[in-house]
Amino acid sequence: MAFLSGKVSSNEILDAQSHVWNHIFKFMNTMSLNCAIELGIPDIIHKHGKPMTLDELINALPVNKAKSQCIYRLMRILVNSEFFVKLNIADDKEKEAYWLTTASRLLLKDEPMSMRSYLQVIADPILMEPWHYLSEWLANDNHLTTFEIAHERTFWEQAKHVPRLNHAFNKSMACDGHLMNNIFLKDSKQVFEGFESLVDVGGGTGATARAVVDAFPDMKCIVLDLPHVVDGLEGNEKLTYVGENMFEAIPHADLVLLKGKGGKVIIIDMIFDIYEGGDKAMEDQLFFDMAMMVYVNGKERNEKEWAKLFSDAGFSGYNINAPGLGVRTGLN
Repeated sequence: MAFLSGKVSSNEILDAQSHVWNHIFKFMNTMSLNCAIELGIPDIIHKHGKPMTLDELINALPVNKAKSQCIYRLMRILVNSEFFVKLNIADDKEKEAYWLTTASRLLLKDEPMSMRSYLQVIADPILMEPWHYLSEWLANDNHLTTFEIAHERTFWEQAKHVPRLNHAFNKSMACDGHLMNNIFLKDSKQVFEGFESLVDVGGGTGATARAVVDAFPDMKCIVLDLPHVVDGLEGNEKLTYVGENMFEAIPHADLVLLKGKGGKVIIIDMIFDIYEGGDKAMEDQLFFDMAMMVYVNGKERNEKEWAKLFSDAGFSGYNINAPGLGVRTGLN
């Protein structure tokens, strides 16, 4: 006898079917959004300076005009995903036009806090492929990551050998620095006050360090990351780059972002199960934790796990700043 037969109502079964379908096809939201980025739709609408009709958008897009009717269908799913809105034109109530939302503004090419590189990294086939090996990885007893099973290299090795991945990943990390400058440094300046030097461990291209230098002109910053990440980057008297493995050595400084000995250690990261954004924030945490597991065999930590990490490292206590952002400050 069928499992559901006679046990649940028809409406419950249909609702469950809809739930399954929604998750089966959820990747289409990501890929449709990535398509819009590749076509330049947010930037085209932004440059237009006002809502664009469908005809105006089609004429501005680099698409085969024989397939132009498909743009309406693409925009329809993106409106449903709340990346664009449809507005009535003032002088013609019969016509509708597309305009940006706050979310799509975060995907503009020249937006300092743009998240488009995050999208391009995650939607890249290189990062899609490991998910096909997740069940195999869970079943085997080797110590490879899921990413290594798919590509026979670690994520960091692959980034070193594939310039587009390295470039997109570094750009995605750089947007965190702009977030620091616009939100964290504005609201939590006391964390950095009273210190003369800082080393940003795994600091990428230096966006976070530059934000700190801008906010605290008397502070000198060192950006530490792998040689292929910082290769070719030029510093100045306030900002220097060091290309080394953070697991081998960390330059001395009063203040350390991520880890270190002495002074103050600041870890800017997620605190699992602490969020202020409702269901979306909770789901984001789950996504990030799964991504850490698949790509680098890592994890996101809750407060109890962070506290143990600090204690094991020899710190006597810690403070939490801006918990909604997942920011942690460890004090020795």
